[in-house]
Amino acid sequence: MDRLSASSVTVFRLATQPLMVSHPEVMETADLKLARDDDVAAASWIKPRLIGTFGAVTRHVPEGYAAYVRVCHPVEDAAGQQVTWSTVAAATGRQAHPTMQWHALVGSADHFNMAGSLWSGNNPDRGELAPPTLATLCENLAQHTSTPGSCYFCLWDGYGWLPDTAPAQLHHGDRDYILLAGPLHAALQLGDHPRSDWFIPQSPNLFWPADRAWCVATEIDFDSTLIGGTAELARQLLNDPALDAWPVDPDDSLAADADLLNPVP
Repeated sequence: MDRLSASSVTVFRLATQPLMVSHPEVMETADLKLARDDDVAAASWIKPRLIGTFGAVTRHVPEGYAAYVRVCHPVEDAAGQQVTWSTVAAATGRQAHPTMQWHALVGSADHFNMAGSLWSGNNPDRGELAPPTLATLCENLAQHTSTPGSCYFCLWDGYGWLPDTAPAQLHHGDRDYILLAGPLHAALQLGDHPRSDWFIPQSPNLFWPADRAWCVATEIDFDSTLIGGTAELARQLLNDPALDAWPVDPDDSLAADADLLNPVP
């Protein structure tokens, strides 16, 4: 990829063994460098296709795809076992559905503070898709693009570990991003590398292949990830037992007040 900037910084260097994931085959290249891409034209197609009201699916992933899927971020119960949001809903007497909101499922009036909720396990991460789940997602995505070796990644410029030499290049929706490029499996190895033996993963906030066959968004305030793509990709994601995936429509809202089936206190 000759457009990649030679000024990529070491903070994007991939660790030799950065993560313990259930799908190590995704990380087949151990010493890859994910490079800053200064040709922002590669992302110019996205902004005009981000439409809809606050919280809408297509406010975060581009409109125009045949199907959209929401992947709820993993949670664990009090025993440390990973469970689906449907399991949580059953435990708390709520109803699981495509636009459910976590705080409504666990009975909290505050969508940022779950203190006093009905759930004794942990809460899903916001703005971060856990590495094993991201690995599974990438395995599925790789089967639905002709350019898995050529992908683009947007990273929110507000992360404190980003160097001052990596200013934002793009403004999409309500966020500013830097643009990186590399193969699809690099999504798993993006993050902070404070020391040679310490890697802190951060899933991309927005990424897509060069052929634009799909697009993935993990908004920093959301506890779920959105994917736009073909109907075939959507079916595959929805049928993958390792993903807590739900079908959503382009204009569905994932705002804090979007859960109309589970009243909050």
